[in-house]
Amino acid sequence: MNKTEERTAESAAVENTDSTVAIHSSHSRGSYATRAIRFFGRVREYCSELGLTLGLRWYCAKVLARLRIPGTGRVRIKPPDVDHSVVVRMFPSSDDFVFDQLFVDHEYAPVYSRLKEAKFILDLGANVGYASAIFASRYPSARILAVEPDPGNYRLCVQNLEPYGHRVQTLLGAVWANRSKLALARGTFCDGREWATQVVKAREDMDANVEAWDMTSLLDLAQQQVADLVKIDIEGSEAEVFAANTAQWLPRVRNICVELHDARCREIFFSALRGFDYELAEYREFTLCLNLNLNLKRAAS
Repeated sequence: MNKTEERTAESAAVENTDSTVAIHSSHSRGSYATRAIRFFGRVREYCSELGLTLGLRWYCAKVLARLRIPGTGRVRIKPPDVDHSVVVRMFPSSDDFVFDQLFVDHEYAPVYSRLKEAKFILDLGANVGYASAIFASRYPSARILAVEPDPGNYRLCVQNLEPYGHRVQTLLGAVWANRSKLALARGTFCDGREWATQVVKAREDMDANVEAWDMTSLLDLAQQQVADLVKIDIEGSEAEVFAANTAQWLPRVRNICVELHDARCREIFFSALRGFDYELAEYREFTLCLNLNLNLKRAAS
């Protein structure tokens, strides 16, 4: 399920359950029953994954945000998966959907259940920092470089990752095939919200104000020879990253967690990895390539 499908399904479930606070008398008994089932199902899920008190608080925060109650635009909350609280911009922002994906659905669980240790992690497309917060909490000795191109997302990313101190470095910029200047494209991909901001080659009518880094430059910036984990969620730009110059940096990567946004991205990604042995796993939106090892015979063929 991609972001658009997941957001649509999540919106339908949450907004339908939220509306139980004001069901009109004209609704049928079947409608009452359906809404009640959805309501209690969602509350039960939040309480199961976040704990009773936090689950109820989170659900109420989502309801109040959708009712446009003043003062409900942001919530600070500490889910069990992280060592410090995070700030969430509530609906209509995409942050609360990302929160559900990472802290309720535990989308990165297949990563940290398989990867027991990590010294250095690259978080490409860090959004507001939730994934980096999880990795920093799971791997207390790891250093992390979190890269995010959208200034609004980046400001919140810095705020959410500040408690982890010098272990987590943030960078306002994007990853690309080469060092260059790119432009932000908002509202044109997926559902157009904060989690779907793209970077593109600038047209004449666009400002090229996003600093783009290639993978080798990012590793050098962090002063790391090897990345134990590279998490990539960059809204289709993975096609650019894996289309060229991969021989310079892929041997320096041990594990990859990537969201491949379409068939072209998938084809380019696996073509870049054809010279490597690795363990392949797929979970929800993510493709995991673990224990990458350059196969010299295959790479030469």
